Amino acid sequence: MDHSLHTFRDLVRGSDEGIDLARTALAVAGIEHPDLRVDRELARLDRLAGRCGIGGRRASRATLERLRRFLFEEEGFRGNVDAYYDPRNSCLNDVLDRHLGIPITLSVLFIEVGRRLGLAIEGIGLPGHFITAARVEGERVLLDPFHGGTVLTPEEAEEVAARAVGRPVRLEAAHWTPCTRRQIVVRMLRNLKTIYARERNWDRALAVVDRLLVVDQDTPSHLRDRGTVLVRAGRLWEGAAEWERYLSQHPQAPDAESCRHELRRVRQEIGVRN
Repeated sequence: MDHSLHTFRDLVRGSDEGIDLARTALAVAGIEHPDLRVDRELARLDRLAGRCGIGGRRASRATLERLRRFLFEEEGFRGNVDAYYDPRNSCLNDVLDRHLGIPITLSVLFIEVGRRLGLAIEGIGLPGHFITAARVEGERVLLDPFHGGTVLTPEEAEEVAARAVGRPVRLEAAHWTPCTRRQIVVRMLRNLKTIYARERNWDRALAVVDRLLVVDQDTPSHLRDRGTVLVRAGRLWEGAAEWERYLSQHPQAPDAESCRHELRRVRQEIGVRN
């Protein structure tokens, strides 16, 4: 196991409450930036919180509004609507550099700066979109970091989700359940996997899948995806072995037959090459 993967494993082992979200998000960014200095980036979050000017105030709707204005109006953090699939949007250090991101990284920024200021902010994984919910003065306030920290009603959040997926959405009670830190990390990795696959950057896609297998090991499709990435990278023997392992462990998977078909095709190609 390479050092960066070993470090990632250490970060996500144990209880969910023990996961340092900012540090783990930066470990994810390390796939794109292998020489990333994590402690330096954490210090930047500390300084950002210090510049907000909230100080030791009691957590309230006013302190939440101050943080919202500071990050999204004064500092200008915003969603990158022009280049949504740029991998830098998924890297917290790049978000700090460029003030651009996608919903989940901007939400992580908001959560982590808020935590440093004593604000309890949670991530909410809506269909196709990610927002935050802050608990202040006995009230739950929904905010959309991708769209300037806009405060949303539940009905407006439903409209945002509908626009994201391109069809009407009915949000159920389960959609409002706060994401665990582990779930946030998994969602960040899934986004990056999609981005690297679009770019045909199979080495980095493989690094993402290896981390998904660590943090989300109960999801069988990651093992299948590891085989797919290896095959796409031209590593047919290794890819076929992963597909065989997937099928042996999950013979009744919904995609088992299509996977067997692809496995036969790859075995034939291996035979031709030999």
